Amino acid sequence: MRGWLLVEFVFLFVALPVAFYLLQRFGAFAPMIPTLLVAFVGCLLFLLLDRRFNRRHLWSARSLREEGPRIAMLFIAGAIGMAGVVLLLWPEQFLAFPRRNTRVWAIIMIAYPVFSVYPQELVYRAFLFHRYRSLFRSETALIFASAGAFGLMHIVFQHWLSVAMTFAGGLLFAWTYARSRSMFATTVEHALYGCFVFTVGLGTFFYSGGARERINGRHEQAAVAPSPAVDAGLEPGVLVERIAPEGVEPGAPRGGA
Repeated sequence: MRGWLLVEFVFLFVALPVAFYLLQRFGAFAPMIPTLLVAFVGCLLFLLLDRRFNRRHLWSARSLREEGPRIAMLFIAGAIGMAGVVLLLWPEQFLAFPRRNTRVWAIIMIAYPVFSVYPQELVYRAFLFHRYRSLFRSETALIFASAGAFGLMHIVFQHWLSVAMTFAGGLLFAWTYARSRSMFATTVEHALYGCFVFTVGLGTFFYSGGARERINGRHEQAAVAPSPAVDAGLEPGVLVERIAPEGVEPGAPRGGA
């Protein structure tokens, strides 16, 4: 049983992201939306049908009262750090998205936590912690496994910073879930960082490769419409293509670097 669990874990959280990365790299179609939707629904059904899983972990907000102050303090420190990095290295990107396309930015700030963050937290925290606990000897190892899987999923953006940032975030979110067993708490925390990343000017690292090349070559169009993309269960650019006003270039059409 443990051997099959390991094979399943490697297939879902290593092989599939690498396969999508390679498909994009060679210009082939990568069915990210269907795969992620199936994964979310499948994981949710598995947890709801498993009597050993406490369903309150999916929606209970009680732990947020205890974790809230810590989450807020770490976020403030992290936000100051990220803003400083953008101002130092990419000053033209600072707050470019909300300034240049306020309507799209506002829609994403509302839609992203619901349609992106919560599904991710269910798959990479609640499901992964419950299903694969027996594969790891300690809670610390499980936290690192969750963060590693979460970071590797972002390989589809074809930039090492995308993976590095989401691995660091994954460590934080997994630690919060290990402490609280509350998806509500981790969803709030994840949404805070994710929304701030797109707001402050780091969203360019969460475009697909082809869009990033155009953005890097034309800074005045950068951050016009960053997409939550796979950091969500939405294919890069799909959300933005649907809501961007006429004349605004969609943020991230398919394509490799």
